[in-house]
Parts: sequence; C-alpha cells; structure tokens
Amino acid sequence: MAMDDSTAPARQRIAVIGAGAIGGVIAARLDAVGHHVTVTARGENLAAIRAEGLRIKGGFGAHTAPVAALEVLTEAPDAAILAVKATGAVEALEANRAALAGVPLLVVQNGLGGERAAARLLGHERVAGGISLMAANSLEPGIVTVTADGDTIVGGVEGARFAALLGDALPTSETPSIEGAQWTKLLINMVNAIPAIVGHSVQDVISDPGLRRVMLASMRETARTGFAAGVAFQPLQGLTPLLVRLVAYAPRRIAQQVPLRIRERLGAVPNLGSTQQSIRRGQLTEVDAINGAVVDAAVRLGREAPVNAALVELVHEVERTGDFLPPSVVRGLA
Repeated sequence: MAMDDSTAPARQRIAVIGAGAIGGVIAARLDAVGHHVTVTARGENLAAIRAEGLRIKGGFGAHTAPVAALEVLTEAPDAAILAVKATGAVEALEANRAALAGVPLLVVQNGLGGERAAARLLGHERVAGGISLMAANSLEPGIVTVTADGDTIVGGVEGARFAALLGDALPTSETPSIEGAQWTKLLINMVNAIPAIVGHSVQDVISDPGLRRVMLASMRETARTGFAAGVAFQPLQGLTPLLVRLVAYAPRRIAQQVPLRIRERLGAVPNLGSTQQSIRRGQLTEVDAINGAVVDAAVRLGREAPVNAALVELVHEVERTGDFLPPSVVRGLA
C-alpha cells in the first residue's frame, strides 16, 4: 500500500522508473543510504542490472546497488521517481499506471511541465517536479559514471517529501517555483544540441568560438522567450536571474561568459551531454522537449526562435542518419 501520511519513515520502498544515467544514480544512492529500491529498465540494461547490480562511479563515489530490476512495477511502492527521458514518459507512466495509483511521484525530467502532464495522466495530484544538475554518462549497460556532481532540485506538490527523501542520498534542495527552475535548467540545457550534432564533448563545443556563438544565440532565445512569458527564473548551478538577464540582453562578448562558466563547472572529464548519449545508443533524443520547447513557447507568444528551430532539425537529421555533421554546418546559424 502507498503511504498516505507526509512523514517519511527511515526506510522506504522506492521505485525508480528508468534506470538510465540520472535514474541510475538516484536509485543507487537511495540504495546506499538504506532504502529498498526497485528499478525499471529494458534490454541489455535490465539484464546487466539483474546480473551485476546497478553500478555507479565518479562524482558521488563508487557503489554497486543490488536493486530489484523489473520491466514494469508489480506492486505499489511508498514513493516513486520517474527518470525516463521526456520522449518515453507517457509510455512509462501508462505501463506502470496501476502501481502508481495514488503514489507520491517525483518527475525528474528535462523540458517544461512534466509533472503537470504526469498528474493529468495518472489522475491524481501527488506529483512533484524535479531537476537534476549532475552530469552523468551511461554508455555501458548497468554502469553510470558521474562526470560532475550537482544538486537535485524539487518543488511543487509533494516537493517537501522528496526533498527529505533524497536529501540523505544526494545534495537536494526545494525551490519555491519549479516552473522558474525548469526554465533556468532549459537555458542550461542549451549545451546539449550542438555536441549531439557535431559529435564533440560539451567542453570542446564551448571552447570553439564559432560553436559557442551559436550556443549563446540559443540561450538568448530561451531567456528572452521566458521573460516574455513572465517567468521568474530561479537560481540554479550558479546561474542567477541576473545572469539570465545578462544572457538575454548583454553584448555578446559579455554574455558568452555564461557558457564559459558552464564549461568550467563541468570540469576536465569530457561530458557528451544527454542528447548525444541518446544518439550514440541509437535512441530518440529529447531535443523536442528542450530546444523544441523554446520554439513552442515562442510561437505561443507570437515570437520566433529560429536558432533553436534549426538545431532541432539538425539533431533530427543526425538521429535519422546516424552520422555527425561538420561543425561548419552549425557555425553558419549565427
């Protein structure tokens, strides 16, 4: 039975739906602090977790978690965390709908409004929104490498519950505006598309002046669209509302300090970005929920976001062909 009270016991039955890069780290860390953890996974990843456990290494230390691994949940947990990519969220929720009836759920996802969509689909409001600021690679089945640690931000309905739950396992904080935090993360996620198009690391892309110019242009569109929509951007990962305004309106030579700061925070270990990781695994990317979300929001306001629209199309081209494109294709966008 799912818990009805808001006081969390020390040891809970937690389901993590989607044991990829972010979900894998969350699940393994929850196991490390003593919770009973069940994960859902597929294919080689499911087989590897069943055989060897869920293994993480890097930023939060090494741990092998002997979690239960299923294709679909078979019973209701005390609380659940949805950590699949936006492209698979509806399918994952529908597959696990019976087990999630009335269960507090945290949706950790890129893009905007994933928690609202989940609440509508499940037919209950016990859904919090979450944002992961860690950088992690999952290129081998059952193994996740944390290349840069970072906070997990939660907010909305049930936000306090999940802040308490995750706080023992990972650096976690609660935001007063999950929408504002999602918009700030959306801006940060502008680092993802170009590495996926050219096949280089995020750090290398930011170091290239021409590619950095295009990345900054996509960030400008994001910030200006958010401001036009009345969004109250929240501070995340050193990106303050003042810096967001700088990205939107300052001269380029000044505004480019923001992507350069992101490069510094990522450190020396090459980070591929989640979009490129999906391409290298032969999976659909979240580009429509990231860059495409900016385009959609701009259209609703009677505005345009041409750089983000072009990046969406180029990422889809790489998805279709499997071939990365020369950087010169991207440099010509701005």
